[in-house]
Amino acid sequence: MHPTAMSNGQRFFDAYSESFKSQSSVKVVEIGSRNFNGTLRQVTPEPFEYIGVDFASGDGVDVVLDSPYSLPFDDASIDMVLSSSCLEHSEMFWVVFLEILRVLKPGGLCYLNTPSNGDFHRYPVDCWRFYPDAGQALVTWAKWNKIDAVLLESYVSNQHLDQWNDCVTVFLKDAQHLDRYPTRILDTFQDFRNGTKHGVEGFLNLSDSPEDRVRLAVIERVVTGQTKV
Repeated sequence: MHPTAMSNGQRFFDAYSESFKSQSSVKVVEIGSRNFNGTLRQVTPEPFEYIGVDFASGDGVDVVLDSPYSLPFDDASIDMVLSSSCLEHSEMFWVVFLEILRVLKPGGLCYLNTPSNGDFHRYPVDCWRFYPDAGQALVTWAKWNKIDAVLLESYVSNQHLDQWNDCVTVFLKDAQHLDRYPTRILDTFQDFRNGTKHGVEGFLNLSDSPEDRVRLAVIERVVTGQTKV
């Protein structure tokens, strides 16, 4: 797990875990939990019950999935489903998303961290990259399937110690529970492009160009003598 994947996961828990403090138990499932330089188990709050699932056994995996499109949990039984640096490897991530919503409680949260750029890396395939409108597109897909999901917030985080720009999306399964979650990651975090918050019109820190292109433009100006260093 690259550095921003871990830090974005920590920000998610910092923003949302307080809303679960009245519950006697909180069940958290991470999809793609096999330990490659860390998992979100490391930042999951201590009282929460963490279950790591993956398609192959290994360090960090509590449950091995029989199918990448079926989670072995009852309907409306999970409080949070997390997936970080995983859905780009799913041939049909939209099917996975519906399965996540199935197992979530009505007031449950889905946290997705997916790449918005980066190298071709196969585990065992590498199919997708996610852009700022991806979160709302998944909400449209949920509503098409008669699920009143809500995109609470989304953003593309800037690079830090690595090449990756993470597209972070946070979903609520059922809009009737909106009042339960008053805080957002973006209330305090600023190191991002193209953010959205539920109830706020348009994009925050709007940028037409990805960070890679901005950096290349700076290099070009230096090489052509337009900028001195």
